[in-house]
Amino acid sequence: MIIGVCGNIGAGKSTIIEIMEKHLNYVPVYETVEENPYLEDFYKNMRKWAFHSQLFFLIKRFDFLKRVDPSKGVILEDRTIEEDVNIFAKNLHDMGYISDKDWKTYLDLFRTFSDHLPKPRGLIYLEASTETLKEHVRRRGRAFESKISEGYLERLNILYKTWIFKIEIPVFRIDCNSLDFVFREKDRDETLQKVANFVNSLE
Repeated sequence: MIIGVCGNIGAGKSTIIEIMEKHLNYVPVYETVEENPYLEDFYKNMRKWAFHSQLFFLIKRFDFLKRVDPSKGVILEDRTIEEDVNIFAKNLHDMGYISDKDWKTYLDLFRTFSDHLPKPRGLIYLEASTETLKEHVRRRGRAFESKISEGYLERLNILYKTWIFKIEIPVFRIDCNSLDFVFREKDRDETLQKVANFVNSLE
């Protein structure tokens, strides 16, 4: 089955996925951040490259979902397609960086394919304050992410809080403001046990 791992930029999705792969033998599928040829340009000029960047992520997510076999164990999806649409692309449209015409095209593409794709059985949602996100982004040191503003992260956080309450599938929340999976073994072990219990409850 597919489990979506959700959260804002810098929440710690890749880190927790690596830990779950190592200790729980779940199968990860990572977001294609480094492969996106528009991303560096996007952070330099959001208005010019927003539609291109989001369209790339949407196509890659479709490509993954059409090939995945949900019966092959527990598959961890690093960010869901619903987040792409309802948080990241929506935010850019709300900010005026994606035009109404491009937004309609984007939604039409999503709706055309989404009904035919496998859905996650549950979500693991990483909650983090803007301050925590900024620190995580700084720590991992991607040059193009250094241009992300606090206001941009905060807008995404607000959309996440609205979106997560509307989800109709089970959600397991992880408070990334108080937990440290890398440096505190107790936090890691307790979180892994709770995640395993959550995933087992979905089978």
